[in-house]
Amino acid sequence: MRSAATPSVSPRYKWIALSNTTLGMLMATLNTSIVMISLPAIFAGIGLNPLQSGNVSYLLWMMMGYTLAMAVLVVTFGRLGDMFGRVRIYNLGFVVFTAGSIGLACDPLTNSPGAAWLIAWRFVQGIGGAMLFANSTAILTDAFPPHRRGMAMGINQVASIAGSFIGLVAGGLLATVHWRMVFVVSVPVGVFGTIWSYISLRELGEHKRSRMDLWGNLLLAAGLMVLLTGITYGIQPYGGQSTGWLNPLVLTAIGGGLLVLGVFIAVELHTEHPMLNMRLFQIRAFTFGNLAALLSSIGRGGLQFMLVIWLQGIWLPLHGYDYAQTPLWAGIYMLPITAGFVVAGPICGMLSDRFGARGFASVGLLIVAATFIGLLLIPVNFSYWEFAVMTGLSGIGSGMFGAPNRTAIMNAVPASDRGAASGVTSTLQNAGTSLSMALFFSLMIVGLSHSLPQALQSGLAAQGVPATQALAISALPPVASLFAAFLGYNPVQTMLQQAGVLNTLAPSDVATLTGHTFFPQLISSPFQSGLVVVFLVAAAMSVIGAAMSLSRGKMIVVDDMPPTEGDKPGTAS
Repeated sequence: MRSAATPSVSPRYKWIALSNTTLGMLMATLNTSIVMISLPAIFAGIGLNPLQSGNVSYLLWMMMGYTLAMAVLVVTFGRLGDMFGRVRIYNLGFVVFTAGSIGLACDPLTNSPGAAWLIAWRFVQGIGGAMLFANSTAILTDAFPPHRRGMAMGINQVASIAGSFIGLVAGGLLATVHWRMVFVVSVPVGVFGTIWSYISLRELGEHKRSRMDLWGNLLLAAGLMVLLTGITYGIQPYGGQSTGWLNPLVLTAIGGGLLVLGVFIAVELHTEHPMLNMRLFQIRAFTFGNLAALLSSIGRGGLQFMLVIWLQGIWLPLHGYDYAQTPLWAGIYMLPITAGFVVAGPICGMLSDRFGARGFASVGLLIVAATFIGLLLIPVNFSYWEFAVMTGLSGIGSGMFGAPNRTAIMNAVPASDRGAASGVTSTLQNAGTSLSMALFFSLMIVGLSHSLPQALQSGLAAQGVPATQALAISALPPVASLFAAFLGYNPVQTMLQQAGVLNTLAPSDVATLTGHTFFPQLISSPFQSGLVVVFLVAAAMSVIGAAMSLSRGKMIVVDDMPPTEGDKPGTAS
């Protein structure tokens, strides 16, 4: 119940809370992708080739470390917000995130030590991002009455989802200036957000003072860290295999992580003051909404990764773009997804306040599923309008799902558990991103491994590469080609340089092999085969997510709003 001492708030306060938390979410999610697209410039700046043997781990941790830190810690910081104040933890998140950004921009080292420095400070950034992620939704739920929450969540979710796509463009632009600018850009935003949040935000939610659940925090953090680390390393080749899913260390990490999470659940069910009230999962809207969110996050992450490879490895080079320019232009050509989400998110969030979330969220995921099938029907070397329509519709479907689903989840939980509930949803969103990369990269690698080696061997031999070297290069794991295309390197040029063959070939053969068309034409057919598997799996996940969304039941609204000076009371539906 709300304390009688809770002060009333101005009707304007909710807009202050919305604008501040939207800035925080935009900054946190933009940094999930801004580094991804800037990795070539970052590694060049510290003098490290990420594709050389032994350096792939640096590459993976630079891409995944930030998201991993957020996925592991958001539930903990959500519960701390319930206990000590959501605004307090949220404000601290701005401080920690800004400190992490400064540490990244000031990297004084080069080569492997420089990469280790960046990875460590990316984890610090992730800790700050987890504080922001875990409490922004709860702060909004505290500030807005039930009949306005969908609209607020829609705007907030636009920042959350669109930020990951805007980061692709921002990273590409900033990396052309200097690699440190990729990190410097977050510093003034973080300083401004810190000052503004400390001045303007107020504690409105109910605090649930209790003892710290030390074992619960440790078990959850350890279980998620080990599990997601194992999944991350599953992408890397092992022995003679193209992926590492049969690596005993990977299997041990995944199995051990799941075991620790099982122990966590058992402990939480028998702890007097649990960090996560497991009985929240008895709330149908909470459980099925979060399951749908997890499946949606996996599918959306897979879409992003596959479209980046499609554009950078095939379509953009075929249309005359240099490989070094492809990261920036891939972000630009993917803007229809952001546009679709920006349009649909707030509108559907607002309409869900009146009509409920189930219909919008379920139809939205079905639209996403249809766009995965639609992307399979267009040629690999498509006309851009076809691509823009499909990706724009995907953004609209994601917008229809995101805001109504998050609103329904938060409306259904007691006020005293909103921080932890927001943390669970954010954990699943970030874990879904990690899972999507591992799952869809692996599926694509499996698809490529059947046809790419033969195509690569015959194509190299036809351009004068000696048979022995052509065979050796074609036997390299397909992940090397995918990572090269993903980072904006010319994959064939990179493989020939690493094999020491490039300088032995005739200039005309070098020009052909490293030109704009050789690799895209070589990989188009194998890529199409892999894409069929990837997008069919993603479509199936979206359909299952829609079924989960339909199973949530009628919308429930737990109204624990503090009194305001102008808003009419919320209603349950």
